[in-house]
Amino acid sequence: MAHPVMFSDDDPGLAELREICLAFPGAEEHVSYGRPTFKCGKIFAAFGGSEKLSPGHHRQVPSALLVKVAESEMQALDDDERFFLPASYGPFGWRALDLDDAAVDWTEVAELVDASYRLIAPKRRIAELDARSQGE
Repeated sequence: MAHPVMFSDDDPGLAELREICLAFPGAEEHVSYGRPTFKCGKIFAAFGGSEKLSPGHHRQVPSALLVKVAESEMQALDDDERFFLPASYGPFGWRALDLDDAAVDWTEVAELVDASYRLIAPKRRIAELDARSQGE
């Protein structure tokens, strides 16, 4: 049974996130479990999720950005109150940031997505990204 769609195209931050994510080489958007995900073979960013507060209790965060985080960056994000451990992805090295905030720093969001993409994407796509940025 398919999951119901749990987002709207006018959700806060989704248009901006799409623009950032779909600019990466080989990036595609797919709906998974009712939420937009961005893939390059594997998921490198997702929109919307929940925070596990305690066993059986979750806080829904419909405008969250979920990204894979390098082990070396994990503690810094865990110490930053803006970030939280997303329920399903968190145990696998992912962190989340709510994009429904007027103070969202889109440069920071782009950097988070870039770092996540580099952890997930095939080497040839990363080389393509690097070549593209050297040509600018």
